[in-house]
Amino acid sequence: MSVAHDSTVIVGAQWGDEGKGKIVDFLADKADVVVRFNGGNNAGHTVKADGKTFKLHIIPSGVVRKKLIVIANGMVVDPEVLLEEIGMLKEMGYEPNLAISEKAHVIMHYHKLFDSGSDKNGKIGTTGRGIGPAYSDKAKRTEALRVIDLVSGGFRAKMEKILEDKKGELLKFGIVRSAEEFKEYKTAIAEEYENYADSLRPYVSNTAVLINDALDSGKNVLFEGAQGTLLDVDHGTYPYVTSSSTCAGGVCTGAGIGPGKIKKVIGVTKAYTTRVGEGPFPTELKGKEGDVLREAGSEYGTTTGRPRRCGWLDLVVLKYAKMVNGLTGLAVTKLDVLSGLEKIKICIAYEIDGKRTEHFPSSAEALEKAKPVYVEMRGWDKWNEREAEEIVKKGVKGLPENARKYLEFIETHVGVPISIVSIGPGRDETIVV
Repeated sequence: MSVAHDSTVIVGAQWGDEGKGKIVDFLADKADVVVRFNGGNNAGHTVKADGKTFKLHIIPSGVVRKKLIVIANGMVVDPEVLLEEIGMLKEMGYEPNLAISEKAHVIMHYHKLFDSGSDKNGKIGTTGRGIGPAYSDKAKRTEALRVIDLVSGGFRAKMEKILEDKKGELLKFGIVRSAEEFKEYKTAIAEEYENYADSLRPYVSNTAVLINDALDSGKNVLFEGAQGTLLDVDHGTYPYVTSSSTCAGGVCTGAGIGPGKIKKVIGVTKAYTTRVGEGPFPTELKGKEGDVLREAGSEYGTTTGRPRRCGWLDLVVLKYAKMVNGLTGLAVTKLDVLSGLEKIKICIAYEIDGKRTEHFPSSAEALEKAKPVYVEMRGWDKWNEREAEEIVKKGVKGLPENARKYLEFIETHVGVPISIVSIGPGRDETIVV
């Protein structure tokens, strides 16, 4: 019989890059297990702890707390990148207590080449990491390899059959140019991935059983999402989305748990808005205002290094994220970035074709036409390091009055309580409300 457990899902409430890594690291202190349930190494979480900076792409942020960490079945795994990340953590003194789902799908060498070649004009803004092609093969069912295939004895035969089916694509993309090169490519890929398998085999298990056993025995499980709500393949700004389910519902299929086992869903949002890559962005600030936010917030992608597009906070987006995720709380990050601004704007509605709406539109074309309706609020002075320490000691009451008003406006308008406020990148610069 199962006993009472605690489980929290952390999702991005915007277009990703909201600071989920820091929030997961902060909450992982009281967790027993941290599970990543979607995406691949197209995500990037930065954690600052113990005087070190950790840039993680596949392994959940809870690894820095030395917890049991799980790469669940909803992910796609690049073995090369994963092993590099494990090596990096070991060098920094963190031996990962890691479990990899045998049902997770494998990103193959050719997936990365197909990905880079299929988005030459940057229409979607892919990271080129092979994520989309790997998920496409997963959906096709007949051309995919899972981790269980990688670590079992039948890997080479399955891989060679798939490569025969993909021979035309390999020729089209110039990966091979002759029958001899194709033969050499098959051999090279088989040997490369068999070497990966030898290194990863000790970590592989049936993680759905592991996760459910942890929940049923009363443990605290933290589920870490990648990207954000508006990059969800079903509910995001399609087609400018990722290839996985980034919303809270993705936990059930991506980790193998029933919806009744989810206790809390926290949406992470910046105090402003950013997005990377192509696609509509109603509150985007082009020019000096956007540059100020970008530099103050060091808004450059962890995975790609690309400068992020920056804009004012969009409450239409947050209300939408509340709806599709069933948010029970908000974590607001980078409040410090807005410090020192004289005026701050918040979008509360859109005007599309002359009509006002507070509902997020379904089509990218409609969103492209959306003109933000703003409320303007007064800013507050910058705080220094010593003042930040005092703010954390006092809690929300220690914040400048206008910063408190800003948070209260968000909370009231979205209809979700703010449970965490981050006023800087470090663990100790975090307020629990």
